[in-house]
Amino acid sequence: MKTLQTNASIVLDIGKTNVKLSLLDAQANTLAAQRCPNNIVQDGIYPHHDTDRIWAWMLRVFSEFSRIATVTAIIPVTHGATAALVNDKGLVLPVLDYESDLPEQENSKYRPLRPPYQQSYSPDLPAGLNLGRQLAWLESTYPSDFARASHILMYPQYWAWRLSGIAATEVSSLGCHTDLWDTNRQQYSSLTEQKAWTPLFPPMQKAWSRLGKIRPTLAMETGLPETCQIVCGIHDSNASLLRHLHNAGTNTKCTVLSTGTWMIAAALGASQACLDEDADMLANTNVLGEAVSCMRFMGGREFATLAGQEPVSCTLSDIDKLIKQGSFALPCFAESGGPFSGQLARIEGQAPDNMQERYALATLYCVLMTDYCLNKLGSVGDIIVEGSFTNNPYFASLLASLRPQQSIKLSNDTSGTTYGAWMLHHWEHLPRMSESSVAVAKLEPAAWAAYKDQWLDLVASR
Repeated sequence: MKTLQTNASIVLDIGKTNVKLSLLDAQANTLAAQRCPNNIVQDGIYPHHDTDRIWAWMLRVFSEFSRIATVTAIIPVTHGATAALVNDKGLVLPVLDYESDLPEQENSKYRPLRPPYQQSYSPDLPAGLNLGRQLAWLESTYPSDFARASHILMYPQYWAWRLSGIAATEVSSLGCHTDLWDTNRQQYSSLTEQKAWTPLFPPMQKAWSRLGKIRPTLAMETGLPETCQIVCGIHDSNASLLRHLHNAGTNTKCTVLSTGTWMIAAALGASQACLDEDADMLANTNVLGEAVSCMRFMGGREFATLAGQEPVSCTLSDIDKLIKQGSFALPCFAESGGPFSGQLARIEGQAPDNMQERYALATLYCVLMTDYCLNKLGSVGDIIVEGSFTNNPYFASLLASLRPQQSIKLSNDTSGTTYGAWMLHHWEHLPRMSESSVAVAKLEPAAWAAYKDQWLDLVASR
């Protein structure tokens, strides 16, 4: 049998829209990558994640990757607000989609159980975005199935468990607007204790902990080495934060803007005093067990609604035209989350004439929403943009023109989640990563400032 010369690790990155597998070498160079849609199964007892399809696809890709390099580790990273109820036979219930609307009568039963906001810093969110609400509904609606569960696994750890057989809990997913975690004391919340769910959570492990080797049957099926280690895993926006925690150290204040389906601004070193539950502001918990003030909206989802599913990039002239003619996109173009959740979206002024102008309006909207969130957070210091919006030619430069008091920098990796997960496998020997500074967009300053002020007035008057 031929021995492969290159050692590499696989990052399993499950986002809300897509699932991605990346094969990265010891220098974080991507040797191969594949992705597939993260489709939700709408039939069955409730809308749920298609874990069987993801699993079958994943094993096929593992087999392909095993012929490229010697895989030494697999690291799962996933979106939040998701958990799996399992026993030794597998799932006892399908993994509920957090965008599923739960019955209002169940919500009214749940709200009195929620911990105070100043305990969890978890806002009251729609649908199943508070994981505690999901669990309470599942327990109430499917009591016999729920009772068969031996573990509640956060979503990254569910995949780690399927790969290794070792059950674990990790704080970054547990401390992400779940209602299950006391952010101040960094322990389980009053809800978790009251519902007697605490024993269902396996022992706490660090995100970078190696839980064990891949199951021997999976090694045989995929061609991966039996020595391949399964890393505990991490919540995706916390994965995006890792490189900046490493670069900034403990005393530097900066804001990391993780962009994708969700646009999440995480203000390192900021106080929780500014957090406002009604504006969908929250404190996540990072991998070190520290509270991080955050604000977010579904920027990627809203951009796609405005620009179209197959967007056509614009020019700066298209942006300038929309500014001068007073074309505004007013929130909210997504059903979940954000400071204007529940408000009816609309276009004010002349609508875009073509696909390029739709792209321009979507860009303007996301820039203004991001600026609004950064102001609410009291963001100071550098702003580092990472993720899919680093590919937008105007997003960062427009944001820089609105925030001259701060330096806007682009991460040199478009997938902070992938790189952050890779970091977990190299925790003791991490290189510093560089960012590139962004030049200010060349727009007429007075017109751009007036456009922003008018957008804010329109938003405030609704």
